Amino acid sequence: MNIILLKKQDFINHSTTAIIRDDRLVHIRQVLNPNVGQSLKVGLLGGNCGYGIVESINSYGIILQIVLNEPAPHRHPFDIVLALPRPKMLRRILRTIAEYGVENLHLINSARVEKSFWQSPLLTPEKIHDALIVGMERSKDTLMTNVKLHRRFRPFVEDQLPEICVNRTCWLTDMKATQSIVDIESSSKPAVVMIGPEGGFVPFEIELAETKIARSVHLGGRTLSVDTAVTTVLAQALPKSRHQ
Repeated sequence: MNIILLKKQDFINHSTTAIIRDDRLVHIRQVLNPNVGQSLKVGLLGGNCGYGIVESINSYGIILQIVLNEPAPHRHPFDIVLALPRPKMLRRILRTIAEYGVENLHLINSARVEKSFWQSPLLTPEKIHDALIVGMERSKDTLMTNVKLHRRFRPFVEDQLPEICVNRTCWLTDMKATQSIVDIESSSKPAVVMIGPEGGFVPFEIELAETKIARSVHLGGRTLSVDTAVTTVLAQALPKSRHQ
């Protein structure tokens, strides 16, 4: 936990004083082990970052005087459209998405996505929230990724993808593509990137997406797992520094 994420309900009577009594307290006491008067990195969920001065701490809670004087980190220039991965991989990917500061993640269906994946309890809003929080705490972010679920491929590509990509390039990862994502001169510009399931998108899906808006790129000559592909794509462009 590189930042303590605060909730509005942590604050006492709308003041600058916050009190924490839940699982965050356990981490603060056992890992950070601060002294009274020490400054801790904090951020308001959905708001600014800053610091909190420890006023008191015991087994029942920690009281902090909060100063939120820094903006949240910049968002990543890429939004991600991802074929729903297997559940054990999904949690890792959500953390990675949060660490990179992706603003929007669209989880979509695909011919190679098993129907059972959509029944995973990891798709509940609470589980998605918890996975994203872990990534945000690691990367010192306060802004949560918007995660949207789309259970039908064709209506998503035909009706929603063009609107999502308005004024932005849409890249689709395909091993058979002739252009590499590393050769894209505009890789740091805002874009939407589509990443397929294990085995990739089927030819029909690629053709439909390309007909509508997408342009295919490959990620190299090796077959990558979905979580590695996500990291590879996001590493091509990084969000701006907070001070830029």
